[in-house]
Amino acid sequence: MPTYDFTRRTRRQSDPDVVVVGAGLAGLAAARVLTGQGLAVQILEAADRIGGRAASHELDGFRLDHGSHLLNTAFPEPRRALDLARLDLRPLTPGVLVHNGGRRYRVGDPQLTTARQAAARAPLGSPLEKARLGSWLNRLATTPPARLKARPETTTARALGDRGLAPRTVEGLLRPLLGALLSDPALGTSSRVAELVLRSYARGRLCLPAGGIAAVPAQLAAALPAGTVRTGVRVTSITADGVETAAHGRIGAQAVIVATDPRSAADLLPGLRLPDFHPVTTFYHAADRTPLGEAALLLDGDRPGGQPSLVSHSLVLSELHPSYAPAGQALIATTVLGRRTFDAGGPAALEPAVRGRLAELYGTPTGGWQFLSVRHLPDAVPAMPPPHNTRRPVRLLAGLYVCGDHRDTSSVQGALVSGRRAAEAVARDLGLPVTVREAEAA
Repeated sequence: MPTYDFTRRTRRQSDPDVVVVGAGLAGLAAARVLTGQGLAVQILEAADRIGGRAASHELDGFRLDHGSHLLNTAFPEPRRALDLARLDLRPLTPGVLVHNGGRRYRVGDPQLTTARQAAARAPLGSPLEKARLGSWLNRLATTPPARLKARPETTTARALGDRGLAPRTVEGLLRPLLGALLSDPALGTSSRVAELVLRSYARGRLCLPAGGIAAVPAQLAAALPAGTVRTGVRVTSITADGVETAAHGRIGAQAVIVATDPRSAADLLPGLRLPDFHPVTTFYHAADRTPLGEAALLLDGDRPGGQPSLVSHSLVLSELHPSYAPAGQALIATTVLGRRTFDAGGPAALEPAVRGRLAELYGTPTGGWQFLSVRHLPDAVPAMPPPHNTRRPVRLLAGLYVCGDHRDTSSVQGALVSGRRAAEAVARDLGLPVTVREAEAA
């Protein structure tokens, strides 16, 4: 569509140049780009805090991250948009621990040579089959993303069967690992997205900020001019030249970016595509001693009756950084995937079964563990079935834009990229310069 003549719009002197609806990662990233261009931006957030799903809260000295968040040092957009050194990223132990068939084994460290991976004692098949897995991951690590996106697309589950990998390799590592990284135990995600995720896994390290996942939006917000973010302001309707709010009247603007969660965005923008979602339920337990002396991602690789296990993965967060728990205590976060509804009692009623399974996974009694909390997010992760467009349009028309991980990939990487793309679309429509590098990236 042609660029709108913004000079015809009448605005109050107090109105900003751009209104961003939603203070999640995408909205904060968009505002940071736009304020860097010299524009006046107001972020309107309905909640009393920033961050969206990237949030944490304190409970009796324990830091509980909402949902199942992991960063990857190979993601390019966090390196571009964040000061990773100040975030104090704490890496997980290389590789993962998989519990399968009554035993636990370490596997999947892409930093090991193919020969060392082939010699590992993990039950992933013959040495030749293990070497084939290592070679495949090495090839993914060096394949340009554009080439992966151009490959034939199917579901991840079907693609794993078409890659010529041994069934023991798939079931012993790839299925539980991808289920955890994609929050998709059925592996119905696009095979292109899965290979991009495995590429990042093979190139980088899984990690979390020492201060919890909420440190990411906090850093983005701290870089904005004072007064940019307004919490407790609910937007009820939008146009291309402003928004109406529930209790603060109309706020005019030259452009509006909708950076809310997908359901809220669809309410504000009728006709906007609403994806399906993967639900994520996280259980938090405290223990007097750590059940595992390292910050390793523990995957449940058992498939009773051919179905995914109750628990997807677990992590001792206090091993990642001691500030996650009070002195002398351990904090264990355990993720259950695919549970959209629960019996009477809600998610908490599932805790005894989760606790029992954790005793098997960690190989230690869990009867003395303290159940701290459970966090259930039915719309935690937008689903990405094939065909999946990793660059959905962010410009709806001149003056009206939308961003969020549902426009790119369902990850911190996708949220940050979509926010930058929306900001660059605004800048172009306003006639502001966009560098060649930024245009190519968008």
